[in-house]
Amino acid sequence: MASAFEYAPAPESRGNVDIAPSYGLFIDGEFTEAADGKVFKTVSPSTEEVLSEIAQAGAADVDRAVKAARKAFEKWSALPGSERAKYLFRIARIIQERSRELAVLETLDNGKPIKETRDADLPLVAAHFFYYAGWADKLEYAGFGANPKPLGVAGQVIPWNFPLLMLAWKIAPALATGNTVVLKPAETTPLSALFFADICRQAGLPKGVVNILPGYGDTGAALVAHPDVNKVAFTGSTAVGKEIARTVAGSRKKLTLELGGKGANIVFDDAPIDQAVEGIVNGIFFNQGQVCCAGSRLLVQESIQDELLESLKRRLSTLRLGDPLDKNTDIGAINSEEQLTRITSLVEQGEAEGAERWSPACELPESGYWFAPTLFTNVTQAHTIARDEIFGPVLSVLTFRTPDEAVAKANNTAYGLSAGIWTEKGSRILAVANKLRAGVIWSNTFNKFDPTSPFGGYKESGFGREGGRHGLEAYLDV
Repeated sequence: MASAFEYAPAPESRGNVDIAPSYGLFIDGEFTEAADGKVFKTVSPSTEEVLSEIAQAGAADVDRAVKAARKAFEKWSALPGSERAKYLFRIARIIQERSRELAVLETLDNGKPIKETRDADLPLVAAHFFYYAGWADKLEYAGFGANPKPLGVAGQVIPWNFPLLMLAWKIAPALATGNTVVLKPAETTPLSALFFADICRQAGLPKGVVNILPGYGDTGAALVAHPDVNKVAFTGSTAVGKEIARTVAGSRKKLTLELGGKGANIVFDDAPIDQAVEGIVNGIFFNQGQVCCAGSRLLVQESIQDELLESLKRRLSTLRLGDPLDKNTDIGAINSEEQLTRITSLVEQGEAEGAERWSPACELPESGYWFAPTLFTNVTQAHTIARDEIFGPVLSVLTFRTPDEAVAKANNTAYGLSAGIWTEKGSRILAVANKLRAGVIWSNTFNKFDPTSPFGGYKESGFGREGGRHGLEAYLDV
């Protein structure tokens, strides 16, 4: 007999999105084949089915796209801000109108649960375009001097964990400030960027203002190195970010990097336990932990460790893993076989180094790329799982006794992207936050984003800020 609390499947219809058998590159307002005819396949992580065949951009295609963007820049940058704003507003409204279609598409191509793409990703995507549309005619009042000028052509390379949202973070401020764009989506998640190209045409955006070039790492490298690109924006791994920094060094190209993280979620003894547990779960298991600012290190005050872990394990046992298109699903698929292999290797290393591994009872689907939510206790700062970014649903638990010890352990990392503080004392929040070397610090919450708020890191988490007024600066000659 089924329990009264078991969930019946509630699948979102795949009929909401029509995926073509193949897609070309989007250059100068038109879809076109790659110059050398190369293609690759994009696969659904939850089923391993081929979704579509995608044209693979090469160096010749990069050159063609940059030339199209350069040609379009003259007229686009000359438009009054109020006119550019109209296009951005139009794009934002179309995204809202097509949000169900785009949410299903993103879930199919990325593997994350539909309730995340539907309720988090797509509303934020539209919000970023609305927000920067509002800035387009107010740049003189942004604090960057009188009559700030756009840079020119922006080369943008985005990751696979938030394909459409990272596109919005990059393209919206670039267009608002009068720049034109050549964007390379991740090779495992190209579809939403190509659908966005169709939205640009639907909005009547002038040809060449936005160009989309799917491809592998060599495509991104060619874009970054192109001599006629004025601005490079990259979100991704620290290793690739360092390579990009070496490539643009000495070139006069403006650069922003948003790289890896190993965020600390600090829970003090006066924190509301149930609320903190929800924040911990959201901090590390949202998008299967494939989030650069994930709270992958839990620092819990020693006196409440047992109580917190008991509550956390009880909560993890209620998470539902499975079909990402099921509206009841909490944990979706890992994005690729390569990423699953990396997660598995680091978790095995954690066990080998003596950390204690725990996962709730969890039946994994037979096909696709899956990893159960995982908790490590008896972790020290010397463990690899406490130092390296795993980028998966894996939480390392450490303890502390005093606020100073919590700060020291939180800052004991090569990264500096995010942190969380859980306590009832406002004075403690301010005192601890002031000592943490992290770009964004949440208090009594985690993974909350807003287009008006800047986001970025310190140390090996990169430099520069995206979002908010600060996000305009990267695309202006100030």
